[in-house]
Amino acid sequence: MPAQQAAQFQASHLLDSVRAGIPLSQASRRMAGGSAPGPGRPALVGSGATSGSPAGAGPDSARVPPRAQRLCTLLAGTAHAHPHRVAFVDPPHKPLWSGRPAITWTYGAAAEIVARLANGLRSWRLAPGSRIGLALPGSSESFLAYLAVEAAGHIPCLLPLSLDEEGLLAAVQQAALPAVITQTRFGPLALAERLCRVAVRYFGLRYLAAFGPDVPDGVISLDAMALDQAGGPFAPGPGGLISFTAGDPAHPVHRSGDALLAAIAVYLVTARVQPGDRILSLVPQSDLRGLVTGLGAALVAGAGLETLPVFEARSFADALDRPLPTRLVVPAALERNLAASRLPRTLEAIVLAHRAPGRLGPRTLASEAHRPIIDVVAFDETALLAGAREANDVALALTHPERAHLFSTLMALRRDPDGRLAFRGRACHAEPLQRDIAIPETVDAWAPSPFAAGIEDDRTLAIRRA
Repeated sequence: MPAQQAAQFQASHLLDSVRAGIPLSQASRRMAGGSAPGPGRPALVGSGATSGSPAGAGPDSARVPPRAQRLCTLLAGTAHAHPHRVAFVDPPHKPLWSGRPAITWTYGAAAEIVARLANGLRSWRLAPGSRIGLALPGSSESFLAYLAVEAAGHIPCLLPLSLDEEGLLAAVQQAALPAVITQTRFGPLALAERLCRVAVRYFGLRYLAAFGPDVPDGVISLDAMALDQAGGPFAPGPGGLISFTAGDPAHPVHRSGDALLAAIAVYLVTARVQPGDRILSLVPQSDLRGLVTGLGAALVAGAGLETLPVFEARSFADALDRPLPTRLVVPAALERNLAASRLPRTLEAIVLAHRAPGRLGPRTLASEAHRPIIDVVAFDETALLAGAREANDVALALTHPERAHLFSTLMALRRDPDGRLAFRGRACHAEPLQRDIAIPETVDAWAPSPFAAGIEDDRTLAIRRA
């Protein structure tokens, strides 16, 4: 099978398997070229369901109807099949900047807390499919809250922590959020108190909830909710997410659940994350780039996710040295630092996360037989293009899209004669969100981007704004 057809088959097969809620171990083996799972890697991926699993969508179930999969149901499926597998790991210095303990969450424990939080969120008087903001730093609470919002039948909206009070107010208003989940503090930032001031200025914000000690008056304690509520089945919901183009509060973007799963499937064909692996990410989890390479990839693959929302050199070195099969995801600006560092043998891949516009060099890391270097480029919140160096390199794909190993209906790339780029396919379905207007059906057509490829010596070395 030609390489392009093989890549298309792999992505489509993975996406169809995720949608159907069936065991994904077969998909994993096909993606890996038919090889059996490696040492310490269980065979099941994603939902982890068995053919005899009952129908449903809660922590005690591992199958859902076709095309109904969400990240929360993938969590529940792996929790059913492998409850003791590690899902989320907090950094040891977390108490210093959050006032909360560092916890290692198994899939089973995470699914139970998600079910309890979802049950509490359903008690809020919100219409099904409401948009709930998440102003969280990217630690385990961020992932539990995201999944609980999904499991309650609502749509998560990622609010960048880089926004000040005016920016948060604009984002909450523009996305018409009736509820926001946050935590009491993040370093010197009193996040819950800041959002209390936002709520005073925007009466549409009816519910404000927070993790952490010293929850302000009028704010719902999510720690208490997790302790007091009982679990239960997950509510049906649309999945998907809302994020903000380049962190701009004036430009929210909606992506459907199907489009999110398609973007994750396309990424995983290149990243090849295996069940039982660990993803160690330094990339912020507040946009499509962070979600696909972090939480999305971990849950679809049945892997663990460890993040460092506040970078601390000793914690990073200790995390990197732990003897686990590790996929490191870092901002591309750290490439030179990694090239000058001693990297452990357990580091099985390095993912360099770029954001357009920007340069794709100079390169100081090269792929090795046991450790590919993968570039993933985010084109706002529309598309993610991933490629391994010395294989399906993104620099060559952007220069000659017709030769690239892309994925037909999942993702297609076009470069016009003036260098301008356009995207098409389910993995690129994202639409501007209009306040108080129903989310429209996405039309599968070429979507011109504001970016163009800057080509030198028959190779794309930079992506610029057109």
